[in-house]
Amino acid sequence: MRFNVVKNTVLLFVLGMISCGNFSKKKVDALVTEDRRPKAEVQNPKILVGANQTDAYLQLLKGKRVGVVANQTTVIFKEGRLKAEGFTHLVDSLIALNIDIKTVFAPEHGFRGTADAGEHIKDGIDTKTGVPIVSLYGDNKKPKPEQLKNIDIVIFDIQDVGARFYTYISSLHYVMEACAEAKIPVLILDRPNPNGHYVDGPVLEIEHKSFVGMHPIPVVHGMTIGEYANMINGEKWLKNGIECELKVIPIKNYTHQIAYSLPIKPSPNLPNDTSINLYPSLCFFEGTNVSVGRGTDKQFQVFGNPVLDKTTYTFSFTPQPNEGAKSPLYQNKVCFGEDLSRSKSLSNLNLSWLISAYKNTKNKTDFFNAFFTKLAGTKKLQQQIEAGLTETQIKASWQEGLNTFKKTRAKYLIYK
Repeated sequence: MRFNVVKNTVLLFVLGMISCGNFSKKKVDALVTEDRRPKAEVQNPKILVGANQTDAYLQLLKGKRVGVVANQTTVIFKEGRLKAEGFTHLVDSLIALNIDIKTVFAPEHGFRGTADAGEHIKDGIDTKTGVPIVSLYGDNKKPKPEQLKNIDIVIFDIQDVGARFYTYISSLHYVMEACAEAKIPVLILDRPNPNGHYVDGPVLEIEHKSFVGMHPIPVVHGMTIGEYANMINGEKWLKNGIECELKVIPIKNYTHQIAYSLPIKPSPNLPNDTSINLYPSLCFFEGTNVSVGRGTDKQFQVFGNPVLDKTTYTFSFTPQPNEGAKSPLYQNKVCFGEDLSRSKSLSNLNLSWLISAYKNTKNKTDFFNAFFTKLAGTKKLQQQIEAGLTETQIKASWQEGLNTFKKTRAKYLIYK
């Protein structure tokens, strides 16, 4: 039976008191910006994320013991309120509606999203709600059976950015796998992919599987969390080919060609639209001796290190400890590189910055580290750069894998 807003005056009163504005009739206007991509479909509809469509999923939660995979992006937007005060956290809203939230599972960066990249997150209690928090980062990437024993359904609602090495999709895999083994359904409240307008990069070779790349997909996969979950199930990527019972609440009024500006930064070092757009291209530097601006206010918008050629790179920055980077690479050292914060929005991966930095580094044997292969998902990219191949030549080597992936991807798309 559908959740009836008119008849349930008690719930309406609660909703009014907490100002959630979380019913689909109100068509909440999540942030949609003018599309700067020249080939993109230009639209400005009112996007309604899955979490805002409470009438589509509340009936699935009533009388159930609920687990929620959540972070700071797990919100219900208020009507016409698109700034910092313009939303209510999903967990707070569900508790106010007397939904029995048993556990919050927190991915990398934690439930409130303030931890450094790669920092181990401890289990604990949410001070606002008293709900237990279980970390899904560090040694406990997959929920344990005992952590699921008192749960009837798990909600997954995390804002992703559409890059293979962004670990939220790895957490998705492990949550689906654990729930499939425990015969617990997973409810995905879908959100737009800000990099969902293109597919690009080398396809991961399975021998290089890691938490920053678990499946044979390219660096930029062009799928939402809901679509990607369907692919995980359909391609039998879970352990022993098991399948998770899955329900996706789709985004309304969304296509992959719509530019979507995130109202809440998805992690401490992706502070704005520019950093999110540049992230798939600049994250390769995390496997080198080059900084991507951690410890500055332009994370993933600049790159550089103390030994790059100063005559080629005249821009400089000095990393200092800040939110998300307690001990940044090259702390207190002047780095020479490039400022990309005013660059045009990308519709493909850019390798020119990586290739240029390699060519202009003094000691090339120190440029790459072992993490680079995990990020690239293949040893070939490092070998191609070291051999002096051009960006065009390197990208040509990806095409067969990309074409195969796109055919597979098409089977699982929910949106155009």
